[in-house]
Amino acid sequence: MKINFYKPNHPILKKYIEGYYFMAKDDNDEPLKYCTFPDNYFIISACQNITFSRENNTIEIDCSEEENLIIDFVSRCNSPVEVHYKKSINEVTVYFKPLGIYHFFEANEAQFLQDEIISSDFEEFMKNILNETDQKIQIEKLENYWLSKFQEKDLEKIEKIIEDLDSDLNIEKIAKKHQISRQYLNKISTKYLGKPASEFRKIQRFRNSVNQNKNVKNLTELSYENLFYDQSHFIKDFKDLTKIQPRKFFEKVNTEQKNIWLFI
Repeated sequence: MKINFYKPNHPILKKYIEGYYFMAKDDNDEPLKYCTFPDNYFIISACQNITFSRENNTIEIDCSEEENLIIDFVSRCNSPVEVHYKKSINEVTVYFKPLGIYHFFEANEAQFLQDEIISSDFEEFMKNILNETDQKIQIEKLENYWLSKFQEKDLEKIEKIIEDLDSDLNIEKIAKKHQISRQYLNKISTKYLGKPASEFRKIQRFRNSVNQNKNVKNLTELSYENLFYDQSHFIKDFKDLTKIQPRKFFEKVNTEQKNIWLFI
């Protein structure tokens, strides 16, 4: 199965979409199995002619004899997920940056996004995309689709909160800075980000540490660079989110790839 990841080409899309990957059938029909790890993206996938099952943190995908299109939407991922493709398939997956998805759909809360995606023209459009064999044309059509849906929204308040969640301010100080209670801060975070503020921060620091791993000398430096209290705090959070010790994770996972997957 061919797997390619792309960054958006258009400046507007670059601001709100992290990227998208395409899976395509090829002569190599070998099974594919990997673990994916927590992130703060909103993710929409469209898979062509498959059977799909999810049990706890395991997803199994196989070819279907019946023609169909399965749309999967993920707004919250806080633990590793094992994904098993029994055969090669055609799939397109889009990763929206935090808050990015709201500029392409009418919904103003995470809990309403899935219903809107299902009721929109997204499924019909993806049927067209997945029937196209030229990947350059697929990308062009996909970008034109998102540009046609784009609507600028004023999300300045939550954007500033996200900036603070990526700083060294604790949650109490962030709430005080924005003149709201800690409880209301979590309510706002859950409304827009699909998770409480502390969970968003924990995942964001984990992802930042993965991205910066190649640029630091050791785990201690990596811990302090990403605003953990100390190395013990870093290791604890890392294990909570990956179920693996950091050293083993960095030995097994190629963090220079666009998708941070542990192949099994």
